[in-house]
Amino acid sequence: MNLLHEAHRMRLGHVTRRHFLRSTGASLGAIALASMGSVPQAAPDPLTPKRPHFAPRARRVIFLHMAGGPSSLELFDYKPDLARLHGERCPDSLLEGKRFAFIRGVPKMLGPQATFQRYGESGAWVSNHLPHFAQVVDEVAFLKAMHTDEFNHAPAQLLVHSGSPRLGRPSMGAWVTYGLGTENDNLPAFVVLLSGGAAPDAGASVYGSGFLPTVYQGVQCRSVGDPVLFLNDPQGLPRSLRKASVEAINRINAQRHADVGDPEILTRIAQYEMAFRMQTSVPEAMDIAKEPEYIHQMYGTQPSENAFSNNCLLARRLLERGVRFVQLFHWGWDSHGAGASEALNDGFLKRCKETDRPVAALILDLKQRGLLDDTLIIWGGEFGRTPMLENRTGVDNPFVGRDHHSDAYTMWMAGGGIKRGITHGATDPIGYSGIRGRVHIHDLQATILHLLGLDHLRLTYPFQGRDFRLTDVHGKVVHQVLA
Repeated sequence: MNLLHEAHRMRLGHVTRRHFLRSTGASLGAIALASMGSVPQAAPDPLTPKRPHFAPRARRVIFLHMAGGPSSLELFDYKPDLARLHGERCPDSLLEGKRFAFIRGVPKMLGPQATFQRYGESGAWVSNHLPHFAQVVDEVAFLKAMHTDEFNHAPAQLLVHSGSPRLGRPSMGAWVTYGLGTENDNLPAFVVLLSGGAAPDAGASVYGSGFLPTVYQGVQCRSVGDPVLFLNDPQGLPRSLRKASVEAINRINAQRHADVGDPEILTRIAQYEMAFRMQTSVPEAMDIAKEPEYIHQMYGTQPSENAFSNNCLLARRLLERGVRFVQLFHWGWDSHGAGASEALNDGFLKRCKETDRPVAALILDLKQRGLLDDTLIIWGGEFGRTPMLENRTGVDNPFVGRDHHSDAYTMWMAGGGIKRGITHGATDPIGYSGIRGRVHIHDLQATILHLLGLDHLRLTYPFQGRDFRLTDVHGKVVHQVLA
């Protein structure tokens, strides 16, 4: 018993000493650095600008994600045959072997809940829900036969932005930042702006860094209140002392990185320094009140509100200041028809009104400033909607909606390196399946990287014994939409 007691005492003593040394290591390191009077060699900045694989057509990206899956059948994909089938029993051929999120039994066909007209020299079909966007259709390339592998929101959103329906992969913005670095020293390279009253269903993972160093993850900024939470100095702490503390911490971190080479230490250094610089740069960049009145009229901005219009204007301001990738999420496009907020004849109309003017303004504003030629804009959701009525609410429901649909939907691209005023791909007469020019999510990702001068096959990162990439083992560049 005495031998066991002595062994236990010695083990506790060892743990206590180890804990003491580990917990006081930072303080001892600071004392050592101060006594030596020297500063470790500056650690490499992981956000240093990097050369692309080949000459890029675009230098920066704005991705406008309409979270929930907007219905192309009410926006861009005009289907007069579907209108003629309205109210009829859905053919069994559309249901056999198919999986739907909410459709049960045999639903009825649902005709377009909008009117359509051709616009511009391209003659693109646009519905009456998007009158402002209709005026800029000659600037965009429509992808009419998009398809995805997922029919539920969170996995589909993850697939769009990380190339995988499962958690843990880096987002597209993180990959781009990892591949190209940053063009500014005072703002994040990858900024995220949310609107619509809720976050994306997949949460922060759609703009996270996954297994990449966390310095590459998206930084969420806000159009109301403090632009970035906890950015300001604590009360009573002068800026000079804050700067001195950051410098002292980073000297210790630099020495630690020199010893062990952990890339997360570089992330820590970069984020301390960036946070200090952002205290001045972010409030200035996010202050849309400085914009002239005609710009506010153009975008339909709503000061002091968390609005999509404000975020579109903020996106332009961030791009002007060298931000590489700006991700906008606008929630609320899930149009099942189960209630007013998610009905094609109610909530969907509100989402269209909230986004129509700002999207058109963003395209025109970038063009008038000479930024559209090297800025890539992407618009779309995580999937589309069925040509059938969702039938889970009964016959007396005054609201109409469509279920999730992964086989065919529309996205569009504009700006840097994209052909103007074209439509690529087509769906069948009722918008159920792509019949020409089908584009998978991985193809879209490969095309975005290509326009930025990055080969999606070569942009890799070693993790768990193999090289990973955004497009996994898939993806082909859609050369038909490239200028």
